[in-house]
Amino acid sequence: MINFDFKSTNYFDNNYLDFDSCNTKLNKYDMIGWTNNISINPNIDKMVTKVKRNSSVLVVVGIGGSYLGSKAIHDALSYYFDDKFEVIYCGYSLSNNYLTDLLNYLENKDFSVDIISKSGNTMEIKLAYNMLLDYMKTRYSDEEISERIFATTGTSGFLYDEAIKHNYFRFNIPEDFGGRFSMMSDAHLFPLAFNININKFVQGYNEFNELEKSFEYAGTRVSMFDNKKYVENFVSFEPKYGMFLEWIKQLFGESEGKDGKGVLPFSTIFTRDLHSLGQFIQEGNKILFETFIVVRNNNDLKIGSHDMNEVNNKIVDAVREAHYKGNVSINMIELDEANEYNFGYLVKFLMYAAAYSGILFNINPFDQPGVEVYKKEIRKRLNEE
Repeated sequence: MINFDFKSTNYFDNNYLDFDSCNTKLNKYDMIGWTNNISINPNIDKMVTKVKRNSSVLVVVGIGGSYLGSKAIHDALSYYFDDKFEVIYCGYSLSNNYLTDLLNYLENKDFSVDIISKSGNTMEIKLAYNMLLDYMKTRYSDEEISERIFATTGTSGFLYDEAIKHNYFRFNIPEDFGGRFSMMSDAHLFPLAFNININKFVQGYNEFNELEKSFEYAGTRVSMFDNKKYVENFVSFEPKYGMFLEWIKQLFGESEGKDGKGVLPFSTIFTRDLHSLGQFIQEGNKILFETFIVVRNNNDLKIGSHDMNEVNNKIVDAVREAHYKGNVSINMIELDEANEYNFGYLVKFLMYAAAYSGILFNINPFDQPGVEVYKKEIRKRLNEE
C-alpha cells in the first residue's frame, strides 16, 4: 500500500486540475503504450534459465532509459550484501578505467551480454558492444557467442542488423514505449528477472488505479514552478534507493526540460546529505521544494535500546517538520513496505505524473530534442579525429 500526501504544499492551486482535458491531450500522443496493462514475455523466463546454465554474470549494456529502470529496481529491492546472480551494468559511461576494470573482472568468469538500444545506433552502446564482442572472440567460438549475446532493440538499426547477422536472441522494445517510459518492456524486465519477482512487479504496475493522484502531484509541481520554486529535491532515507532517484530525475528532467520550462530534479539521501546540503535546504535560497519517498516498515534491528526502524521514522518526521518550518514545502509518498508490488505501483504513478506535468507545461513530454545537440557535437568531433 502507498499513501500520497501533497496537501502540505504551500502553493497548491486547484486551477490546474482539469483532469479530463489533460487525459484527452495525453491520449493524442503516439508514445503511450506504457499506459496499457503489461503482459510478461514468456521468453524472459526461458532466457534467464539459459543464461544461468552457462554464465555466472550478465553484463547489461545500456544508457539512459535503457538501463536506469532495471538498475534502479534491482538496487532498491536487493539486499546490500548478497550472493544473488550477478548483473553488471556497462555502456552508461565511456570511462577507460571502468571499461578496463570490467574486462579484467570478467577474465575468469563465464558471462553473457544483454545489449539494449531501441534505435540500435546509440554511440555508447555500439562502442561497449564492439569492445565486449572483441573480448568474447578471444574466449568463445562464434557459435558460443551467438548463444551468449542478447539484443534488446527495435526493428531496425545497427543492433538489429547485428542480431540478424549473428543469430542473437532478440527482445523487442515496442515503438510506442519511449526510453524513460520503458520500465515495463523487455529492456528492463529481462535483467530484473534474474533477481526480482517480475510477476509481482508487473502486477503492482497493472493494478495502479490512482490517476487523479498522479494528476494532483503534477498540478502541485507546476504550481510550485509558477511560484518560483524551480528545483524539486527527491529525498530517500534509504541509500539503496539512490538509483531509483536517478531514474526519477531522468523521467521528469527529460520529459519537462524544454522551452525554458520544467522543474529541475535533484536528489538527496538523508541523513547523509543533511550533513552537507541540509543547511542550504533549511535556510538557503528558497528555490526548492521536496518530495519524500519513504518506506515506513523496514527490517527490525535494535542497537542498544533503540529500534532502528522507529528511529528512522522519527527522523523522517523530524526532518519534515524542520524543513516545513523553514518554508520548504514537502510532498509525501509513503510505502508501507519495500516490495515488488509497491514499486511497480509507484513506477506507474510517477510515469503518469511526468506525462501530466509535461502537458500542464504545454510541452511534449515524450520527446528530447535537446539531447540530440550533444550527440551531434560528439559525432562531429569523433569523425574529425
